[in-house]
Amino acid sequence: QVQLVESGGGLVQAGGSLRLSCAASGFIFSNAAMGWFRQAPGNEREFVARITWNGETTFYADSAKGRFTISRDNAKNTVYLQMNSLKPEDTAVYYCATRSAAMTYNYWGQGTLVTVSS
Repeated sequence: QVQLVESGGGLVQAGGSLRLSCAASGFIFSNAAMGWFRQAPGNEREFVARITWNGETTFYADSAKGRFTISRDNAKNTVYLQMNSLKPEDTAVYYCATRSAAMTYNYWGQGTLVTVSS
């Protein structure tokens, strides 16, 4: 079955960096577009970034542009989210997800918590 396992979250001071990883299994990872989302307390889940199956094209939410970088290693079945210049408003649970051919996100990980202190 499809499994997505996020890691790399933690507590960081404002201005710091974190690198999130999402290890995938149970499907052909190299064929799948992937995305990162986040959900802050009391807020709805929101899109952060996505990447095409071959890593050639990426898309970012305005809040992530210039600070976050999504990448992937198809040999390791892993997608990453490098987050720099973190702000307290980036505090959230971060989720990775698979993007289907119908352009919906159909499988989700359990999330990893990122807390940015001011």
